[in-house]
Amino acid sequence: MPRPESQRIQGKIKAYAEDPVSQSNNVKVLKGSDYIRLRVGDWRVIIHENGDVLDIINIGARGSVYQ
Repeated sequence: MPRPESQRIQGKIKAYAEDPVSQSNNVKVLKGSDYIRLRVGDWRVIIHENGDVLDIINIGARGSVYQ
């Protein structure tokens, strides 16, 4: 992953952690699981929320992250 993309993803994760409503148009609950998906351009971040803790499960390209 290119460095600018990783920095952008880190920024979006931090923004979601500080204020989930600010990223509401990029967040979706995944059907059949406890995970949520954060969309960052062509990248997807799979997150599990444990109260105040965000567990990053996977980060990957749009099509392959769900496998």
